[in-house]
Amino acid sequence: MSGDVLPIGRRVAYLRARRKLSQQSFADRLGKSKSWVDKVERGVRSLDRVSTLRDIAAVLRVDTATLLGHDARPAELAECGEGIARIRAALSTYEMALGRTAVRREVASPDRLAQEVGYAWITYQHARYPQLVEQLPTLLTTVQRAHAVHPEAGRVAVVEAYRVTAALLVKLDEVNLAWLAADRAMSAATGDRVLVAAAAVQLGHVLRASTRARAVMLTAAYQIAPPDLDAGRPQELSLCGSLLVQAALIAASSGNDRATGDLLDEAAELAARVGDGHDHHRTAFGPTAVELARVAAAVELGDGPEAVARHEHVTERDGWRWLPVEHRAAHLVDAARAYLQADDCANAARLLMRADRIAPAEIRHRPAVREVVAQVARDPDAPATISQLAIALGVV
Repeated sequence: MSGDVLPIGRRVAYLRARRKLSQQSFADRLGKSKSWVDKVERGVRSLDRVSTLRDIAAVLRVDTATLLGHDARPAELAECGEGIARIRAALSTYEMALGRTAVRREVASPDRLAQEVGYAWITYQHARYPQLVEQLPTLLTTVQRAHAVHPEAGRVAVVEAYRVTAALLVKLDEVNLAWLAADRAMSAATGDRVLVAAAAVQLGHVLRASTRARAVMLTAAYQIAPPDLDAGRPQELSLCGSLLVQAALIAASSGNDRATGDLLDEAAELAARVGDGHDHHRTAFGPTAVELARVAAAVELGDGPEAVARHEHVTERDGWRWLPVEHRAAHLVDAARAYLQADDCANAARLLMRADRIAPAEIRHRPAVREVVAQVARDPDAPATISQLAIALGVV
């Protein structure tokens, strides 16, 4: 039975009758009253607790998705998967390597390329991931063709297109494909220390679990660092600081709390010179961003109470409101994980719902975040709101 046809109460009644269970016998197996079952089936009583849904599904011998009338994989995720396949196909072209003679079509102007790449970044920073999935195949083809014809003129656009592609694919847990995009960005950036540093920021996101990547981040950071920090340009300081943050988070993922703290302290010195409210090279680097990184690092190190304390302080800063939507939503997910570590399911649920309000795709399209929602919803004391979100996501 489709969820579009029957409400859940009537679906329970249908499945109960198919199992040839009376309301009383069904109620006995659930440990409920016959009156409770009757109210559920008539829609008088709602089912908004994941544990109850699981119990009903077990008695009826169906999975929870069938009970809810959902496919195991929501249609929007299937569409996203098709878009990723098109991104993979676009990344599989090699017009640059084949040279100018292989390109016959007219290419876009540098100004047009910059505009299209800028729009892709804006889409990403507003956490509109499904829209970006649709944009990227055409954008990648366009910038690759332009770079093949005019290598120098098209270099910035192609590096930035690969960077935003890698950033999106990390969100969608397409790590291997993200690595390919980040590696393409690094290759195209070779010879330009600013572009190399910018590309390395995305490489750090991709290689977060690799301890060897920390040395790569530090090398790129110190290559872009100005000799005199007080005289350094904000653009260089932002890239250097962002790379130090990536190195710190890589250290945290390997359990090295001392290196994590030292690197974040170093990044904080640069951030103080840059200030909040800027987005040099799409990094959103500044004092508030470093503080958010301290929260993420504490979560990686398993120190939930420390992460919670820092979260509650940093979100009171003016710089918090100036960060891109994507950055704020991702932090709220990190903070929700911190509350889970601190055994505070209610606040974890509150932050996930807040993230869903400001950036739905951050919750609904990121596999890792969907698992956090499921984890919170499994708690016996989970609020009804998070249970309903878990039901909508099909992760119960």
